Amino acid sequence: VQLQASGGGLVQAGDSLRLSCAASGLTFNNYAMGWFRQAPGKEREFVAAISWTGGSTWYADSVKGRFTISRDNAKNTVYLQMNSLKPEDTAVYYCAADRVIIPGRRSEEYDYWGQGTQVTVSS
Repeated sequence: VQLQASGGGLVQAGDSLRLSCAASGLTFNNYAMGWFRQAPGKEREFVAAISWTGGSTWYADSVKGRFTISRDNAKNTVYLQMNSLKPEDTAVYYCAADRVIIPGRRSEEYDYWGQGTQVTVSS
């Protein structure tokens, strides 16, 4: 199984970025998908998750209303659209796959992880 995250970069506060995570080696539409992030010196934290079908989504309070998670099962890809970025969004962002109907918010619940993509937001 491989999860390949991409789309990170250096942006200014208020800008937008879209992260992508391409999955291979698994039956993608049998997995809920999540995005997590880890800032320097901090623990990995939940950002967003989406159900198998994409019909249900969940967000951390800190990103609700600014970030949108979506998936394209035909492309085996999950996305994270990030708008109105803030310096506190700076982190390495990871995608993860969880073979459940309703994904959790704890990283230990997820079965597979991508390598991470750096997002840096300058003020």
